Amino acid sequence: SRSDARSASRTETETGGQRMAKAAERRTGGPKPTADDLSVLHVDDRHSSLGLTPDDLVGMYRTILTARLLDQKIWGLNRMGKAAFVVSGQGHEGAQVGAAWALKAGHDIVLPYYRDTGVMLTLGMTVEQILLAVLARADDPNSGARQMPNHWGWKAGNVITGSSPIATHLPHAAGLAYAAKLRREDRVAVSFFGEGATSKGDFHEALNFAGIHQLPMVFVCENNGYAISVPMASESAVDDVADRAHSYGFGGVIVDGNDPLDVFAAVHSAVRHARRGDGPTLVECKTYRYLAHTSDDDDRTYRSAEEVEAWRKKDPLRRITQYLIEQRLLSEADEERIEAEVKAEVDRAAKAAEAAAAPDPKSAYTKVFADALIELAKHDERIIAITAAMAPG
Repeated sequence: SRSDARSASRTETETGGQRMAKAAERRTGGPKPTADDLSVLHVDDRHSSLGLTPDDLVGMYRTILTARLLDQKIWGLNRMGKAAFVVSGQGHEGAQVGAAWALKAGHDIVLPYYRDTGVMLTLGMTVEQILLAVLARADDPNSGARQMPNHWGWKAGNVITGSSPIATHLPHAAGLAYAAKLRREDRVAVSFFGEGATSKGDFHEALNFAGIHQLPMVFVCENNGYAISVPMASESAVDDVADRAHSYGFGGVIVDGNDPLDVFAAVHSAVRHARRGDGPTLVECKTYRYLAHTSDDDDRTYRSAEEVEAWRKKDPLRRITQYLIEQRLLSEADEERIEAEVKAEVDRAAKAAEAAAAPDPKSAYTKVFADALIELAKHDERIIAITAAMAPG
């Protein structure tokens, strides 16, 4: 693979001191975009050989557009004081939608990470359902407003709930894949994470277990170059996350995470590989987030406006739009119509979510392990007072 060749080349030509010097040099800045931006034309048909139809391509475009406009809407709600917290996925949509398009929604086991709005939309969660979680409404399908926004969990989509600590869902994914293998099911467990998660022990334990048992798993790393404010060069002694897979006995591949077709091709191949019983794969999607880590972060303190602008030239939304136009699959009229439809859908969903009922404060004491807390809440005057103060109206 490309990763094998690259690793071998480094081993043969670089000393440890040289690698350390390169790492120190890389620590002075963030990830560098490749030369493949919107100035490059792709007039050849790249999708037919992947089994993608024109309807698939338009569907991918529409989903990426929806993820983008929804993200913008959530930022607007945050600035108006209606949404307490935003985890932006702008820039990641191509990796998310391209990868999720290769899965059997509702059949394969999916463990997303907090930036994966595009994954959830592709699997079938609606814009309104996502906004119900953002606004902490009772009908939030993820947790009934108990979790923070973007802490996904959706039984209908076979999406396993996660929590805030980074990478803790990866061993869970390995366990679920092991169960599927023992039951002789043809399901694949697919976990998504950022490159910051690869510095956690959970990541290595999950890869080791998956490699030992040759589990039906796909690890999808959305590498945006930063673990919050820490650049990749300060997180890792190797340039590519995909190189780590070989240490655990299976393959790792690198793809352009801003090219949905490139991502789909790699994940589709990895899923087929896993479903055949041939073991796991690590897919590293090189991408970038255009906005701050969250609404509580100021990214101007650790990266330059010029760096962000350079990556915006590889915008996955603009790239798939360009590809569809080049393939004569998206007319100007169609583009305008779809954008208007998606914007109207997002606006309607936001109004519906804002009007939806808040959870009953008393429900905070349900679905918890400590049953004694429920009894305590009935008699503790402090809790009763807090509950009353939280009541709607």
